[in-house]
Amino acid sequence: MATVTLKYGRDGLHVDLPDSPGFAGVLEPRHQPALPDPERAVRESLNTPIGTSPLGKVAEGRTDAVIVVSDNTRPVPNTLLLPPILATLEAAGIPPQAITILIATGIHRPNEGEELDALIGRDIARRYRVVNHLSRQDEEMVHAGEITGGTPVFVNRRYVEADLKILTGFIEPHMWAGYSGGRKSILPGISSVKTLKFMHGPEMVANPNATYGKLDGNPFHEAGLQIMERVGADFIVNVTLNTEKQVTGVYSGDPVIAHTTGAAALDPYSTTELNAPLDFVITTNSGAPLDVNLYQTSKGIAGAAQVVKQGGDIVVASRCPEGLGGEEFTAALDEFTTPQEWIRRALAHEFFYNDQWCAQEIFKWMSDHPIHLYSEGITGEQTRRYGMQPVDDLPATVAHLLEKHGANARWAVVPDGPLLVLRLKSATGGKT
Repeated sequence: MATVTLKYGRDGLHVDLPDSPGFAGVLEPRHQPALPDPERAVRESLNTPIGTSPLGKVAEGRTDAVIVVSDNTRPVPNTLLLPPILATLEAAGIPPQAITILIATGIHRPNEGEELDALIGRDIARRYRVVNHLSRQDEEMVHAGEITGGTPVFVNRRYVEADLKILTGFIEPHMWAGYSGGRKSILPGISSVKTLKFMHGPEMVANPNATYGKLDGNPFHEAGLQIMERVGADFIVNVTLNTEKQVTGVYSGDPVIAHTTGAAALDPYSTTELNAPLDFVITTNSGAPLDVNLYQTSKGIAGAAQVVKQGGDIVVASRCPEGLGGEEFTAALDEFTTPQEWIRRALAHEFFYNDQWCAQEIFKWMSDHPIHLYSEGITGEQTRRYGMQPVDDLPATVAHLLEKHGANARWAVVPDGPLLVLRLKSATGGKT
């Protein structure tokens, strides 16, 4: 018997697991040491960036600036990044009243009040103009033409019309974009639902090249680069984090070069290859803030499913304090009869909801894998309604799956969920 702590909410979940000859281990990202002085590292990265001039030089002569920050579903250390960025802009001659902090909510709800203070710091929230991106308000968008495939480009007006455009964020594996960060602050961060309808459409979600840890040949990544080129970006400040949410690297500078440099640096720490597929897996949605709802929990499911055999089971522990997610995501879930039928109808465009992409991701994997959900925020009735099996006792579920797949069943535990990219060696022919 061994005790494993799963990332679950803010406090974690301690689980006693049985001994089993087929246990493939506790699979975790390789440890990345935290930077000894992250504040200094951020300042130095602004002065010696990757692929471009120092931020102070880039800001010279600019009349105003927009800084894009992630919303509270992402563990970006905004209170670490913003002060030196703001100080640099002011030293370059841009006054505080000409600086806007734009929260990249995507299609999420706004961050306001105490939540906003916690996100960017109370002093910054009081001193600078702070705006939440509202993806459904057409008057807030600028149409910047189309990209490959006829996708219309609608992006937040404040950003498009800014004289200086800065993107902040963090780099982690992402189930469609390959890695978050960089261009993803724009798509989906500050894009209109009219653009996301295409970029998160059923064909994109179904594309096998839009997946964790892949940039080359990834259509989502390539579309993000095209949109960024259309509307512009002058400078990024991205970080990497370890499993304790500590800063391990700072990648500032050219929006493309700095981002890909950070993704390449992260890859050896965030990727594990297995020699053979698993019969079942225990995973998470990496704890707070990402395990906020079922919508986000699609990421943990998708991350683990890559290495589970056809018919194998996925057990995910995700606290989901906000329940299922938004109204449109719930409406998309309510179209469910069977996963196969839901996918068929989505690809046939028999329905469309602005939040349906994460529902599709869940049902895509459910077609071949029974999904078991341990969650305080999702009721057993809801879990069963949407084709999953509720879990009240994780050790008992493991015992049940060992009976189902046999005493020698091959299985593993992934405490950090989608923070670890899982691959099969046979599928890649080697590490990529």
